[in-house]
Amino acid sequence: MMQVRRFAFVISTCVVASALADLHADAGPIQTVFVIAMENTNWTQNANQFSGGQQQIFNNPTAPFLNNLVNGTLATMVNGQTIASQTAYASAYHNVLATPTGAGAPSIHPSEPNYIWSEAGSNLGVTTDNTPFQSPNGTNQTTTDHLSGYLQTAGKTWKSYQEGIDLAGSGSSKTNTVLPQSQWTVPLNNIAGTSASYTNPYNGSHQYDYATKHCPTCFFTDTNGGNNTTSSNPLSSHYAPLEQLQTDLTNNTVAQYNWITPDQFNDMHSNLTGSTFTYHSNLLAGGVQTFTSGAAKIAQGDNFLSMIIPMIMASQAYQNDGAIILWWDESEPDGTGNTNDFNHTIPEIVISPDAHPNVGGKPYNSTINFTHSADLRTMEEIFGVGGGTFLRDAANGPDLSDLFAAGSIVPEPSTWGTLLSGLAMIGIAVRRRARR
Repeated sequence: MMQVRRFAFVISTCVVASALADLHADAGPIQTVFVIAMENTNWTQNANQFSGGQQQIFNNPTAPFLNNLVNGTLATMVNGQTIASQTAYASAYHNVLATPTGAGAPSIHPSEPNYIWSEAGSNLGVTTDNTPFQSPNGTNQTTTDHLSGYLQTAGKTWKSYQEGIDLAGSGSSKTNTVLPQSQWTVPLNNIAGTSASYTNPYNGSHQYDYATKHCPTCFFTDTNGGNNTTSSNPLSSHYAPLEQLQTDLTNNTVAQYNWITPDQFNDMHSNLTGSTFTYHSNLLAGGVQTFTSGAAKIAQGDNFLSMIIPMIMASQAYQNDGAIILWWDESEPDGTGNTNDFNHTIPEIVISPDAHPNVGGKPYNSTINFTHSADLRTMEEIFGVGGGTFLRDAANGPDLSDLFAAGSIVPEPSTWGTLLSGLAMIGIAVRRRARR
């Protein structure tokens, strides 16, 4: 038996070494990840696609950046290449635990359970948007079996950039001035309001709206530091205002794993009220506020992404095998059908030098059925954490390899597991080359 195991290990090592030598000619393993978390918008839906308060993004004229990105017509250049040439997307990405008909699917809603799932591969029983330590019914989790906890234990770096936190002032006196890092806190509570002294750098309004429910690392004791909202919290340095991102990109001091959450006006969650915000005036003449809230929310998020994505792409961290993952939290009702069925998809878009090559001059469209578990499994593989096993539901489905060039996502090694993974990677490489 020992000889068989040694033989298997030698064969598997040789197979994978050969496979990786060939695959890495296409791309290097991903080194840095930027997840941009967006909200409450379907990619496709049954009805009311472009009207009413809940519209889909795909082919919606209020989202020209995203639609031109995936159809290959976005002409924006970064580092001598179009953004679209470094893009791949999934057209069959579903709410977690969704089924083809929606029948029998547990309802993993509202937002917060999905953010917790992105860390843990489960909602861990959470079914509300409560803050971690609110009384009663706080939703803080004490398990250390979650992604950022694994990263921390393994000595990998992670950071959470949240829009609307760590700014000077409060209430109607909040300003755009970023507090020094010595005064940063872990954002365990919501922060919302209007201040004439504050102007949002993306939409120009004086409104701000940070929601703790959209900060996944805030719900785990080992990554939130406990119920401590002061600057003495030992985890406070992991939570930065979004305004800090440009400085960190310029100085090449971003973490290996970066979670970015816009505020609720820039993530497609809520439309601005009484605002003079305009976006692509040829499409939305007179300002978004004259349109339905569904169009307004989509336009606000599309505008945000059109500004922040080129900024990240210009960085050294992105150019050296980085990846941007545009992630939406959950499917939404459109007035017909079951939101947990496969007719309601949510967006998942990858932008990377190591993205799956364009096909026929357009970004690659993966039709594999994905959920948040695929993202989590992929993060465990990229950063080599988990010891060869996967967190809860992440063990039950595919990773996101189909959205990347061969060799970008390297599964964790084992003996027979390595052999099988190596053979699978060879098959993927052969299929991809056949497509070119």
